[in-house]
Amino acid sequence: MEKEHGEIMDHFKIFIVEDNVWYGELLKHHLSLNPDYEVHLFATAKECLDNLHLNPHVISVDLILPDLKGEELLKRIKSYNPDIPIIIISGQEDISIALQLLKKGAYDYLLKDENTKDLLWNDIVKIKENHLLKKEVETLKEQLESKFDLSKTIIGQSNAIKKSFSLIEKAIKTNINVSISGETGTGKELVAKAIHFNSRRNKKPFIAVNMAAIPKELIESELFGHEQGAFTNAISRKKGKFEEANGGTIFLDEIAELDLSLQSKLLRVIQEREITRIGGNDVIKFDVRLLIATHKNLPEEIKKGNFREDLYYRIIGLPIDLPPLRDRGTDILMLAKYFADLFTSENKISRISISEKAKEKLMKYSFPGNIRELKALIDLACVMCDGKEITEHDFSFTLIKEDPFFGKSNQSLREYTADIIKFYLQKNNNNVLEVASILDIGKSTIYNLIKSGEIKL
Repeated sequence: MEKEHGEIMDHFKIFIVEDNVWYGELLKHHLSLNPDYEVHLFATAKECLDNLHLNPHVISVDLILPDLKGEELLKRIKSYNPDIPIIIISGQEDISIALQLLKKGAYDYLLKDENTKDLLWNDIVKIKENHLLKKEVETLKEQLESKFDLSKTIIGQSNAIKKSFSLIEKAIKTNINVSISGETGTGKELVAKAIHFNSRRNKKPFIAVNMAAIPKELIESELFGHEQGAFTNAISRKKGKFEEANGGTIFLDEIAELDLSLQSKLLRVIQEREITRIGGNDVIKFDVRLLIATHKNLPEEIKKGNFREDLYYRIIGLPIDLPPLRDRGTDILMLAKYFADLFTSENKISRISISEKAKEKLMKYSFPGNIRELKALIDLACVMCDGKEITEHDFSFTLIKEDPFFGKSNQSLREYTADIIKFYLQKNNNNVLEVASILDIGKSTIYNLIKSGEIKL
């Protein structure tokens, strides 16, 4: 399978309809020299028509067939799918017939002679190029139609998210590598897309690769591609993700999961801006912007020997740390309303509001699954509610412990204290006196933690 700009594409499928078995086999053998071509040979028009469900990309038709004239077969194929290019091959050098067939939609009219197979080859090369160009235009159109409006992509007014938003705006204006960190569910891929689709590269592909989702033995082929026969089951040449992203952006998610043995190769590829497919010798230059993401602490992974330090400095670029949802205060309510409105719009139902007690319950929850969990929670609540308002009874936190502070490993008592104070400050608009009263502590305790930087307002 060859992939074009992130989408799986079947082999380029060619039908040859030729009742002369020897000549048909000659054409099939010649075209099959290209490993990307999947060539099917049929001796009759009926066989061809019976197999149109296989959706060929191009059909070569002999003008004189035993069961149907080429002109009639052309008509029937066009009625099935007018976009299939049809090349007529004939032993008759009749200009009037050629013109007539071309007017009826034939792509080309070729005479049977010593040059036919080469002319057919050239036609198919052009048809494939046009097909790939059309696919690229369609892909780019889809991407541009869903272009990310930055003001609508990153929702929230908390100081924590405003800091991230400011860094995202800086990333958009340059071509610097960007490393996005944050807990699972904080929206790392969403940020990567926002950067790409608002950058100067937005008319080129955005290719995302989740390192954790690909088996270790397939990662190298997925990233850098392979040649036909490079290993067992490598039945055709395959482009890698870096080739697919050429001119655009490649987003390597969960980069910390990349095996050490491949980290050195990735480093060389990034440094040299060139790749060599597995089993190949050709050096392929590329131009991509690199965005990476991880929920792990890469400096800690380096200390543990799990991540190369030289690769870290090559990819770190502009670091953007996305805050967990529990640190974003009333952004939780803004996002909850957004997801409720989105759900009702997508399902064409009346708008659903969120009750005050439901809001209070949301603000007390720690959201270990972050934004992703909040969306799932709101979607379910929209289904479970009476259709007008989400109440506190429509939320279910039964799967995950509802505790905003405990469960984090290796925290000191002072760190737990800072987390608790920070949580209540965000709930009470950073009102130090009010939080001191709620927690029954001195306000100087809070001010000292703020002054030391352990709590950031």
